[in-house]
Amino acid sequence: MQLTGMQFTAESALAGNDIATLPDFPAEIRAPAGTLAGVSGFQLNFSSSEIFTAGDEPNVLVAMNPAALKANLEDVPPNGLIIVDREAFTDANLKRAGYTSNPLSDHSLDKYQVIEVDVTKLTTLALHGLGLNNRAVFRCRNMFVLGMLSWLYQRPTQSTIQYLEGRFKKTPDVLEANLRAFKSGYNYGETTEMFASSYEVPAAKIKPGLYRNITGNAATALGFVAAAVKSGRPLFLGSYPITPASDVLHELSALKNFPVYTFQAEDEIAGVASAVGAAFGGAIAITTTSGPGMNLKEEAIGLAVKVELPPVITDVQRAGPSTGMPTKPEQADLLMAMYGRHGESPIPIIAAATPADCFECAYEAVRIAVKYMTPVVLMTDGQLANGAEPWLLPDADKLPEIKVEFRTDPNGFMPYSRDEKTLARPWAIPGTPGLEHRLGGITGENLTGNISYSPANHELMIRIRARKVAGIAQEIPPTEVFGDPNGGDLVVLGWGSTFGPIREAVKQAREKGRKVSHIHLRYLNPLPRDLADQLRKFKQVMVAEMNMGQLLKMIRADYLIDAVGFNKIQGRPFKVSELVTRIDRALEG
Repeated sequence: MQLTGMQFTAESALAGNDIATLPDFPAEIRAPAGTLAGVSGFQLNFSSSEIFTAGDEPNVLVAMNPAALKANLEDVPPNGLIIVDREAFTDANLKRAGYTSNPLSDHSLDKYQVIEVDVTKLTTLALHGLGLNNRAVFRCRNMFVLGMLSWLYQRPTQSTIQYLEGRFKKTPDVLEANLRAFKSGYNYGETTEMFASSYEVPAAKIKPGLYRNITGNAATALGFVAAAVKSGRPLFLGSYPITPASDVLHELSALKNFPVYTFQAEDEIAGVASAVGAAFGGAIAITTTSGPGMNLKEEAIGLAVKVELPPVITDVQRAGPSTGMPTKPEQADLLMAMYGRHGESPIPIIAAATPADCFECAYEAVRIAVKYMTPVVLMTDGQLANGAEPWLLPDADKLPEIKVEFRTDPNGFMPYSRDEKTLARPWAIPGTPGLEHRLGGITGENLTGNISYSPANHELMIRIRARKVAGIAQEIPPTEVFGDPNGGDLVVLGWGSTFGPIREAVKQAREKGRKVSHIHLRYLNPLPRDLADQLRKFKQVMVAEMNMGQLLKMIRADYLIDAVGFNKIQGRPFKVSELVTRIDRALEG
């Protein structure tokens, strides 16, 4: 289903539509087939106008078995189209999904348009004579369905054909099977009279330029590469594979045509420690992780804070605690990123809003890290990592400058002397003659870095590092208010992947005449300098998060604003309808 969804997304992107996707696959590696826990789904929203989410209510649900129907039926609106593989609704599969009767015959689906298709039978007939075993034939059903949907929405099919030709070029029999299944599904849609009509979605009116379809993890990887090339330094990634962050490692490992070095470490601690070492050696240093891996990295991140080196730690958040739900998104790592290290160890935090925004945020994280000589945490989540949208390729010449200057002059060198504006200490590559210096975890003396147990010196160094991070706020752009910049009845504050649902909900509320606005944060530490003033212009402040209220705590603590939270912790993103209802309730008191 993930392959089917990605190819349908590619077809829609080539048709010029605006798109947003929500892949949803089992949290267990080998979830039992045919059970609710084993359902793998892919939701795609495509439009001729601007969209912000993968949609609340699918117009079409394709259910390949009873479990897929049961897991997704509640999201389908009345009169929605449901396409099922009739042959999959056997007594065994119905029982495995928890049905006591067959929904195809017990009238429980009467309020929907149900199209029963013999997908398995038709696929088998299309592949007759190829000599494939039953398992190989069964696996081609998704291509039959993709062909059928491609006809239903008049999608361009050449990209899928080219994709299959590339993927299966070494196995001609499998290639022929997939091509036959795909074309048979398309022809079935064309010739059957089961569908009342097909649909054509015109291209969206978007800014001219060269676009590509991109996932958040791919955008993150490219952002890091762009930053390394712009800075003129090699890129090093030290990482341990973990869902859903592993694809950043996969993407970077394929980019050897750039000065990119990837190291698959034996564990999370080795991954972050290698990145700290690479930063010491003068590289653009990255480590990536998710949820539990962030816990393990915190001691080494604290070391990077203390010795003031610039690795970027990318946390692709997932539902927790512990192993939690590895393939489901959450925003519950914010307070850990803020305060998860022992001792006073402030660290800049940046959060991406959309899959494409991951590029800019990864680039910005590197820029801040090397400018201020501090580790930076970049936060995305499973929804952004696996979701996709059109991305306008940037002009590389117009990307912000990333200036890396290494200290080379030994005259007057001290490892903790500082730039007057940024408070950044000098970056001295090991082995540079005359610049030998000591780095370590024990508190160092101001300027010299020598071990010091002086209470006054300890406080001085902590306060300097805190001032350095706080000073980043001087270059954070003014807060943008979507709606009424001079104030109103309610402002909804969000960060990360909540951007899309909040923006769409606020748009709908404003179309009804509500005085509602939206503020979205990219910089979470430090917060923008004017944020408090902007929030105080509104009668009510609502903070919407996929956690129990972590940004809410920060806003209430820092600004003494009586903000309220709207929280969801289900491993699923906000629905626009949920936010619209909550906005209405807030405005009605």
